[in-house]
Amino acid sequence: MNHGKLDLDAILSKAEQGITAYLDAAKTAGHISPEQHKTAMANTLPNLREWLTSPKIDELSPNLKAGVADAVEAGRWEDLVNAYRQSMRFGTGGIRGMMAFDRESIRKLAEDGLDARILKGPNTLNNVVLLRTSAGVAQFGKQAGRNFDRIVIGYDSRVRGGDFARLIAELFLAYDYTVYLFDEPCPYPMVTFAIPHERIKAHVGILISASHNDYRYNGYKLSCGNGSQFDPKERDEMYERYIAKATFDDIRLRPLSEAPRGKLYWLGGAEPVAGVDYFGREDALINIHELHAAHVRGFLMTRDFSGMEPPLRIGYCPFHGAGRKAVPRLLNDIGLTEIQRTTRNGLYELNGMFPSFCNDPGKEQQPDPGDPRAARIAVDAFKAEYPGDFEKLDILIGTDPDADRCGVVVKVPENQRRLHGGQDWMLLPADDMWGLLLWYRFHREAEAAGGRVPDADKKFAVLSHTTTDAIVRLCRKFGVGVIKTWVGFAALSAAVRDQWDKVPQQNLVDGRVQPDDPLCHPYICQYIDMHGGRTINIGSMEQSNGFSLLGGPPPDPFSLGVNGHVRDKDGVFAAILSAEVAAWAKQQGTSLFELVDRHIYLDPAIGLFVNHYEPDPLDGEYPGIEGDRKKIGILKIALDLYRAQREGKPVHIGGKDVVAAVMYRTGKYDRIYPPADGFVFPDEGVRLFFSADRLDHLTIRPSGTGNSLRFHIQLHSAVEEANLIEKKAELRRQAAAIADHIREILGAPR
Repeated sequence: MNHGKLDLDAILSKAEQGITAYLDAAKTAGHISPEQHKTAMANTLPNLREWLTSPKIDELSPNLKAGVADAVEAGRWEDLVNAYRQSMRFGTGGIRGMMAFDRESIRKLAEDGLDARILKGPNTLNNVVLLRTSAGVAQFGKQAGRNFDRIVIGYDSRVRGGDFARLIAELFLAYDYTVYLFDEPCPYPMVTFAIPHERIKAHVGILISASHNDYRYNGYKLSCGNGSQFDPKERDEMYERYIAKATFDDIRLRPLSEAPRGKLYWLGGAEPVAGVDYFGREDALINIHELHAAHVRGFLMTRDFSGMEPPLRIGYCPFHGAGRKAVPRLLNDIGLTEIQRTTRNGLYELNGMFPSFCNDPGKEQQPDPGDPRAARIAVDAFKAEYPGDFEKLDILIGTDPDADRCGVVVKVPENQRRLHGGQDWMLLPADDMWGLLLWYRFHREAEAAGGRVPDADKKFAVLSHTTTDAIVRLCRKFGVGVIKTWVGFAALSAAVRDQWDKVPQQNLVDGRVQPDDPLCHPYICQYIDMHGGRTINIGSMEQSNGFSLLGGPPPDPFSLGVNGHVRDKDGVFAAILSAEVAAWAKQQGTSLFELVDRHIYLDPAIGLFVNHYEPDPLDGEYPGIEGDRKKIGILKIALDLYRAQREGKPVHIGGKDVVAAVMYRTGKYDRIYPPADGFVFPDEGVRLFFSADRLDHLTIRPSGTGNSLRFHIQLHSAVEEANLIEKKAELRRQAAAIADHIREILGAPR
């Protein structure tokens, strides 16, 4: 099709016929609901018409209309509906979604750049969507009384991430912001660290990243002036009053080369990166890497392991991501120099196609360091690259593409390998790693202070409600309080901020003041032993491999906490702290695996916790508008189970009786899923309890912005050394049976 001679009326006419026929057929076949059909019919064609008839689109993305025309000509009606039926959903931390729906289009984007001739629309992550979103953010910041004027912008290894970052930097320059732009792919925690740093003191930060999602995705992570995610009230105002109302005409650009002196700074290392155009502003390069590294080193209980014999042998795999320099640099800084980098299959290359992971249609894998399948990719690559060396390895650390998550592979003692299919390694669950991290820090503090954790009555941990209760029991043993929040670091950080600000605590049970309250607290599930005005956060963590440590009250709302780290998760930070524990363990003649058994599971005050997690689907999400129906259908069955138990009807899952049930619902996604016909969206999940002490349970939790769900199972037992292994096997079998059965009940097979 000749780009210069597009017949827009003919394209729109053909699109109307094809899209209408597709939606009608999908409704008739039951693939979408009548409500979905109505909404898609109301939105898809008007959105398509707006984009195809806008002259501004020709200026911003000259090939966009041709890409749409190609899709119409090819009859890709489902893809067109999914690209135009809605604007990309704005979640707790920004936006995240597919750049395109097929592998060939992503390859074109990688090869041809941001204006590649592919299908784009308001519901795909593309240059126009990012610019319009950024225009809303820029206007929000310039609102009277706010006067934002400094922004940090970074990107990771995603396809064309650097181009997206430089493009939105040009928009913020045009809106008279001072821009601090990373000069190469960077970890997300570098952005959240840079924002409040005294050298910068930015008002907002953006990272172009989709974290651990598969290669088709990209995203736009927003942080406020202290490095945390925006407060829900501010975030909603930003979206509803500015982003949702931004138009193509609000997009304006100022080339980086034309930035006035003092308006464009670069964030990077000690020297400029070869091949990067700094537009003559090499003198405006801030060495943020060393500032971050020095800050991280300050949290270690042992600052230097130089000369340690035998040395800790570490493998490291960045999963094609931005942690590839930061993690080894910091390990070397503290004397842990025996590092073998996993480079086989390009795992050390900044390649957003993630070639080490399956990208076949319908089988797209995620570079998630918390996924045992990703760990196997790293282990297999290490063994192939370093034959015979895996046996000598102590730990293998992995970080995801934006390095905000960390996973640790450990060796399994021979007498427990049958629990792991006979293999000599396992991915240590984050539930165990974070618990062990806290135990180590408590132990070292108490050891130096006569057996008690200093100022324990002032300290507290925060963890998401899907994170293991082993950590709750560990903290209580050492006299440390706990707050359980909803999932995500926005909730964790908000809970810490409330403690700093001495916000009065509510007497919450399952997130509610009264059992019949329709909505839960916006971010807090439960306070545990939080009496006495605790204000020092000693750890913030979640099951999905995120960790930080926020410290005490900051000097002002736009600074890090005193003796605290960033207010969002940091996989680099977690990797270094985990390596410290592993090195200390080796000095004591033991290992991470054995420390968990000895000081967590076999502690009578804690006991054995088996926490089993599965995503649904196992990879990616249920695609498009038909995936919406699938997710809602699963949730309706889950709600039926909840209501049945509440009505006193017998409910059995995996051979266990459900003795109680609760629905966790804050209403934060009611704009996307409005209550209707008895359905309400349980954004924090449905939990079914199997024991009166509420330690054994299953949680079915949906994503708010994507078509996926998570199954979390927790089982607990008291154990002794003589029966630990058998109890592990027993609880694992029970958890697997529960997972199998709930998938059968919900119609969600693996």
